[in-house]
Amino acid sequence: MVAFTSVFTTIFAAVLSATSVNAAPVTQSLAARSAAPSAPHFVAYIDEWMTPPATTDLTGFNVVALSFWRPGAPVDEALEWQDLDAATRNSTLSTYSAAGIKTVVSAFGADYFPTSGSPELDPTQTADELAAWVIQYGFDGVDIDYEDYTAMNKKDGSAEQWLITFTTELRNKLPASDYFITHAPLAPWFSSSVYTSGGYIKVNQEVGSLIDWYNVQFYNDGTSEYTTCDGLINTSSTTYPDTALFQIVAAGVTADKLVIGKPGTTADETDGGYMSASDLASCLQQATAKNWNAGVSIWQYPDAGAAWIKTVRSLAFPE
Repeated sequence: MVAFTSVFTTIFAAVLSATSVNAAPVTQSLAARSAAPSAPHFVAYIDEWMTPPATTDLTGFNVVALSFWRPGAPVDEALEWQDLDAATRNSTLSTYSAAGIKTVVSAFGADYFPTSGSPELDPTQTADELAAWVIQYGFDGVDIDYEDYTAMNKKDGSAEQWLITFTTELRNKLPASDYFITHAPLAPWFSSSVYTSGGYIKVNQEVGSLIDWYNVQFYNDGTSEYTTCDGLINTSSTTYPDTALFQIVAAGVTADKLVIGKPGTTADETDGGYMSASDLASCLQQATAKNWNAGVSIWQYPDAGAAWIKTVRSLAFPE
C-alpha cells in the first residue's frame, strides 16, 4: 500500500510533527477501546488528507485504518489525525465507537523500508515509539504494513527476525487486553518454497499468537495473480505457490485470522489483483462455505466506500 505523500510532503510532515500544538492526550477510556473485535473484520484503509469520514459514509465497515505512521514523521491520514485538535479526535473516536467502528493507525507502507533502509531501524526502539504514539492519539490498535521487499527477498532471515523482535516489543507495550495488533503482509510472503527463510509463515510461527489477524494483500503481485475465486481462495499460481487463502490455512495460519485484502479500483493497484465488488462477493461466499469468516480489507476509502462494501458483503455477510 503506497503512501500518497510525496518527498516534499514527507519533509513538511516532519516539520509539522515537531511543532504541533495539538498533541494533548485523548480521553477515550480503556473500557471503550477494549480488546480485539471478533471476526468478521471489514477494514477500510484511508491514505488521503481528509477529515474523518462520517459514520454514515463508513456503513458496513467496522475498522478504519489511518495510513501511515513513520518514526518521527507520520504522513497522510495519520498526520491529518495528529494535527486535529484533541476535542475533535475525542469526538470522532466516541462517534466511531458508538457505531461499532474501531480506529487504528497503519505503520510504514510500501515506500518505507524499516530493515533495508539506511540506517536500519532498531525494531525495539521503533516499536516503543509507535506504541507511545498509538497510546497518545487514542487508537484502538495498530496495523503493521511492512513491505520491505529488499529485506524479505534476501531470504536470509533478517526481515523475519526484525518483524519478530518488533512485534514482540509492540505487544509488550500494547497489551492485548486494551489494544489489538494486525499485520498487512503480501500474500506471496506466505510461500515457504519461495521465501526459504520462512517469510510470514515463520513470523506466524514465532509471534502469531501476538497478532490478532492479518490483512493479507492479495494484489500487486502480477496482473493474473489472485484475480479468480479459485486462484484467490483455493490454489495460487506456480509463481507464488501455496499462497491462496486455504493454502495459507493448510500451512498453519488460523483461517479466521486471514482477512482478504483487495484494491477498491484499478487505480488503487499498481500491479494487478483487482476484482469487481460483485466478483469478490462470490469468492467470499465460496470461502464462507468452507468455514472461513475473517472478512475483507480495502485499499482504499473513499475510492471504495459504503456502496462497495455492501456489494462485497451481500452474499456472505449481508448487512
